[in-house]
Amino acid sequence: MNQTSPVQDIVKAHRRGDAVGLYSVCCSHPTVLGAAMRVAADYDTPLLVEATSNQVDQFGGYTGMTPAMFREHVLALARERGFPAERLVLGGDHLGPNAWQELDAATAMAHAETLVADYAAAGFHKIHLDCSMRCADDPERLPDEIVAERSARLARIADAAAAAAGHPPPVYVIGTEVPIPGGEASLVDAGAPTTPEAARRTLSVHCHAFLHAGLHGAWRRVIAMVVQPGVDFDHSQVQHYTPAPAAALSSFIADQPGLVFEAHSTDYQHEIALHQMVRDHFAILKVGPAATFAMREGLLALCSIEDELVPAAESSRLMQVLDEVMLAKPAHWRKHYHGSSEEQRLLRRYALSDRCRYYWGEPPVAAAVERLFANLRRRAIPLPLLSQYLPDQYLEVLQDRLSTDPLALVEHRIGLVLAQYARACSRNMAAVGKPVAIC
Repeated sequence: MNQTSPVQDIVKAHRRGDAVGLYSVCCSHPTVLGAAMRVAADYDTPLLVEATSNQVDQFGGYTGMTPAMFREHVLALARERGFPAERLVLGGDHLGPNAWQELDAATAMAHAETLVADYAAAGFHKIHLDCSMRCADDPERLPDEIVAERSARLARIADAAAAAAGHPPPVYVIGTEVPIPGGEASLVDAGAPTTPEAARRTLSVHCHAFLHAGLHGAWRRVIAMVVQPGVDFDHSQVQHYTPAPAAALSSFIADQPGLVFEAHSTDYQHEIALHQMVRDHFAILKVGPAATFAMREGLLALCSIEDELVPAAESSRLMQVLDEVMLAKPAHWRKHYHGSSEEQRLLRRYALSDRCRYYWGEPPVAAAVERLFANLRRRAIPLPLLSQYLPDQYLEVLQDRLSTDPLALVEHRIGLVLAQYARACSRNMAAVGKPVAIC
């Protein structure tokens, strides 16, 4: 198997001065991944798909998938869509003791070792090592040195597991200063950009921990640091990237050979901001809720079309079913959405934090989506209705570039979001060369 990493190739090209980066789609939903594959094909980019430590683990995570199962899930979709497997890169996000913080450190880290070994053995190539979370018997504030030592420990496990499975050695991302996953409860809580001093300390303690552990080769494969570039979102607002406050941070990484920044929670940034972030060395852009938010927008638009075309007795009632399931199983949103019952209803359906993304796999919801699609496939969607509810897709249909199949319409809606990331990351992409198989 070819040992060259397309991720490292892109980072090297960026550090040579090419205006390129890598966008990461953090989602397991097949409709989002299908849209991502279409965008990657259109823009001739690699497709980096990442799973988080609470989404996919050795016990199944909240998706019910182990790392090996997730890999097969993505590869099966690629075969179905005709997307080349050699263009895929799998990544693991926040791999560490995150899911076991209520346990003592020894037990939590033992679980984390199994977690990272399973990810690496399954061919996940880009691994974010995150041991920043405090375990039950840890001190109130976890020293940076312990965080780094635990990360190095997991890198050793990942290297060995990848080698034993015949995969190329993983590349690593370090650092943890990120917005709350899925967005803040309020932008009042949003953070300023990481200081260069904090970034320098993170880099220094991790370097010392890796080299002290004899992991010189693994340290050479550390490609990025996670920092806060000053972007975030809450339920209804977006904190957009502003270059000036992040200028000192950008200058710091420019002096670190072979490294770029990884930016989390870049959802809902406007396209100019995405280009600016790549220019300023935030060269790995992660997106997740914005993609499922666009999917929900497309499905809701189709429900409006269904209401016009289908008798009420035959309707999918998709949005009502979704809300009923969310009310019956509130674990994924109750701690996040506050206010009156009406305010919570609006947040469940429309919030930018998009907590409804956790429910699309619930059997009643999935069945309602299938019924919606079946109802619309039995009827030709009139162009005026398409113009009313999906105007961007209407224009593509008029030019014979898009079918009126409901799945195609939703994927196109998602693709408009993801295409902004592809454009921000793929200028002068030819200079990087063709990606090679690592999956």
